[in-house]
Amino acid sequence: MEKTQIMINGLPGNVATTMARAAVTDQRFKLIPYSLTGPDIADDVVQVKEGRIRLVKPDKRDETITDICKRFPGCIAIDYTHPTAVNTNAKFYTRHGIPFVMGTTGGDRKRLEATVSQSKTPAVIAPNMAKQIVGFQAMMAFAAERFPGLFAGYRLEIQESHQQTKVDTSGTAKAMVHYFNQLGVDFDPQEIQQVRDPRVQKDQWQIPEQYLSGHGWHTYTLTAPDASARFVFTHNVNGRNIYVAGTFDAVLFLKKQIADTKRTQQVFTMMDVLNQA
Repeated sequence: MEKTQIMINGLPGNVATTMARAAVTDQRFKLIPYSLTGPDIADDVVQVKEGRIRLVKPDKRDETITDICKRFPGCIAIDYTHPTAVNTNAKFYTRHGIPFVMGTTGGDRKRLEATVSQSKTPAVIAPNMAKQIVGFQAMMAFAAERFPGLFAGYRLEIQESHQQTKVDTSGTAKAMVHYFNQLGVDFDPQEIQQVRDPRVQKDQWQIPEQYLSGHGWHTYTLTAPDASARFVFTHNVNGRNIYVAGTFDAVLFLKKQIADTKRTQQVFTMMDVLNQA
């Protein structure tokens, strides 16, 4: 079976590093030895198991990518960089015709989708690559469509905890707000309670210490106007392995879309990936 060539961008970041280590031992993929990185990264090379990955800074990537595309034709990019780089990276990928999976949260999401839809470069874009969480979102979307206003008058509290290095509010939590709004709850994404303090996470949330540097805990609490009823939805993820599986499935899904000569759609989501699993 021909291996799918992937370029994992965002090294030496934690998620990108986890992805790269998994890709090295996954027989479905060939990890190409380059990674787009930020301007503040001091290193030029990182070690991933037995391989060395060259880090490409923003001021060098346009001149480097031509050679990369020639040496590794048909490669697919996996983006786990920084929220501030989302829109710039999307323009870069589409300009050079590199299909990509955008796992990075943040940025201007509407502009991100517009950049892809107006190009000829397909991409999978999702605030969360964990298939099980995406499935939970699908259930909420179904409920919101079938039972609008179900929780009208209820008060909503959303708390999300991630590692201290995550600078933006959870994209998954933001997406969930939309469904709760459809269910009749008056709630603004700015009301999401964002926790990044390791002491609070360990002592109050009881998050295992070994996962303080990599986790995603979310709790959505709905309380009736008279406090006589309370509904709580929770999904807690320790580590990053759950995102690896979903991201790799998205890559293989995207490869099929690239090969589809009748394809008219450019922007795909993890819902699309799940529907064709």
